[in-house]
Amino acid sequence: MSQPLVYSLTAAGQEALSTEIGEADFPLEVNFPTDYKRLLAMIEVGGHIEVIRGRLRRFPDRLIDEWLKELEDLKMVESHEAGDLDEITFTGRPLPLLPPMTDDDRKRLAKTTVVGGATLLRSGSFLSEERIANLAPLAKAPAQTVILLVEDDPDQAALAELRLTMAGYQVHSVDRAKALSGYLRQQARPDLLLLDVMLPDGNGFDILAQLRGRPEFSTLPIVLLTAKAELTDIRKGLALGADGYITKPYSKNQLAEVIGRVLKHPAAA
Repeated sequence: MSQPLVYSLTAAGQEALSTEIGEADFPLEVNFPTDYKRLLAMIEVGGHIEVIRGRLRRFPDRLIDEWLKELEDLKMVESHEAGDLDEITFTGRPLPLLPPMTDDDRKRLAKTTVVGGATLLRSGSFLSEERIANLAPLAKAPAQTVILLVEDDPDQAALAELRLTMAGYQVHSVDRAKALSGYLRQQARPDLLLLDVMLPDGNGFDILAQLRGRPEFSTLPIVLLTAKAELTDIRKGLALGADGYITKPYSKNQLAEVIGRVLKHPAAA
């Protein structure tokens, strides 16, 4: 199996990113496309192919690969094989840099945030349809599907474990950010992560940012658990790459519906 690729900007790519559209001498007869500029900005802060796919989850992988090939043809990016990954930990490490948003992306995020807030108030759960649209269906039955729960409240954890088990899923749980990093180092990648926003030794948003900045977890389905549905929090989670939200308290049916929709189990359809 070939090694995944890491992309970096060439001098032409750096010029394209730092110059206003229409001012640079691009080898194009039209204005420099927003999709290209978005990709260049993403590569500037971290160009691993899996991280790019995770941050651009609303686009199919095939299209992202085609855009990257076009940028290589334009001599704006170059690629090399990725090296070994460092050990995962959520402490003592700076958060990954996020690429600046285009105007279109800011407007899209603002609209999705408002819809998400209204949906959470109405139903208690919300999924980013754009992100989950390009997730491949999980080729496992629920009984073989591993859900990792990150929840520090013992009562909430016990209830969630019971409800996930009643819904037919395998469930593993941890109660701290440190325990989560240990689990992810030692165990196989789970099929879905239910992540509490508030933890005693960490912040769910910071953990989400770090996971989305790592190639092995950049496309891991992650649903945030929260006791409040403030628009600022919803916007932050969506900007960092959350696939959805569930507000506490929640029911077995609600958990099963959200997980089934994210993983595209036949029962959820």
